[in-house]
Amino acid sequence: MDEHVHRAITTGLRLRGVDVLTAQEDNRRNTPDLILLDRATELQRVLFSQDDDLLVEAKRRQIENIPFAGVIYAHQLQVTIGACVRDLELIAKVAGPEDLANRVEYLPL
Repeated sequence: MDEHVHRAITTGLRLRGVDVLTAQEDNRRNTPDLILLDRATELQRVLFSQDDDLLVEAKRRQIENIPFAGVIYAHQLQVTIGACVRDLELIAKVAGPEDLANRVEYLPL
């Protein structure tokens, strides 16, 4: 989870048995997007964000063929917390790391 994701999304996912690691729990508070995405890739974890700047970094990596673990993005004003939890749970339970590598997925599904 990117740093600014609402805690209720993280909590909702954990209540549904989804393994979640927040930037804060990984001691990555105030970490630039470039480094945060590198860290997620190192851990082989898809990064969920509601930060437009992260989309720019992911797009740059796609254009330059720089591998990354994948990004799931939801605009804060276009999706509810409940919809984020539902869609993220679905993705976590049906998609493998290879399905999301080097991709950007948008919520709601």
